Amino acid sequence: MTATLERTTVKTNAPQRHRRKLLGAPWILLAPFLALFALTVLVPVILAVVQSFTHINRAGLFGEKGVTGGFAGFANYVEALSDSNFLGAIGRVLLFGVVQVPVMTVFATALALLLESASARWPSFFRAAYFLPYGIPGVIATILWSFLYVPGLSPIIDVGKLVGLDIDFLGPNSVLWSIANIVTWTYTGYNMLVIVAQLKSIPSEIYEAAKVDGASPLRIAASIQLPLIRPALILSVVFSIIGTLQLFVEPLVLKTVAPAIVTEYTPNLSAYNNAFAYNDYGVASAEAVIIAIAAFVLSFGFLAWTNRKGRS
Repeated sequence: MTATLERTTVKTNAPQRHRRKLLGAPWILLAPFLALFALTVLVPVILAVVQSFTHINRAGLFGEKGVTGGFAGFANYVEALSDSNFLGAIGRVLLFGVVQVPVMTVFATALALLLESASARWPSFFRAAYFLPYGIPGVIATILWSFLYVPGLSPIIDVGKLVGLDIDFLGPNSVLWSIANIVTWTYTGYNMLVIVAQLKSIPSEIYEAAKVDGASPLRIAASIQLPLIRPALILSVVFSIIGTLQLFVEPLVLKTVAPAIVTEYTPNLSAYNNAFAYNDYGVASAEAVIIAIAAFVLSFGFLAWTNRKGRS
């Protein structure tokens, strides 16, 4: 009798153990990603937030007599938001985004529509060609473009002088748009591929019905393609907003040949300068948190606006 009960218990528990193994399998597969994500994203974010509420006192010229830290409250945030250079940097990237993001989105959308049109020739070749700048590291891309911006090296400036134009790509009033040109050249192809992927998901029956009704290519683009690629456009704009506030590599590299780019030209440059030039990691962390909050607010605000427009 006892042996029978034991066999019955084993048979009953077997499906439960099998079920637990099945439930645990996805977590085992996700474990490497989750560990890497925690190590490279969650831990740095938590440390930055904690550090933004602390201050460090160094005794001696280089801290050789000891380093002490303590709770600073919101003092680092007050100092960051009281810095006119940091506020000017935020205003500068907002102006940059207001102009550059729509221009890049329009270019990417136009390229995607042209490449996915029925009359397009060698679309695969041109997709790869337009995407190629995205594969070039930002540092290399900025160095390449700097040769086209620096007087004495730039053939564009030389040609301009021949026709009586004095072009200054690195002047105080133009260097921001020179950076915008580099960013647009780099990321237009990436956004184009996002839009192309959305275009390819449109059922062919819709195009066939439109052709039967006599719709022209322009009418198809305006009435069918643009409304159906709206999610891809929203995604591209959100990524571009976040990238705008993170603008760092292009001005950092271009600063070596452009005196108009100061050490606090963008918010990320300001945080970098405070951290590694002044060793003020508390203020640098506070500025980083402010940048992250600004990116979240602008992205969330844009998504809320587009959702409201979509329902109306």
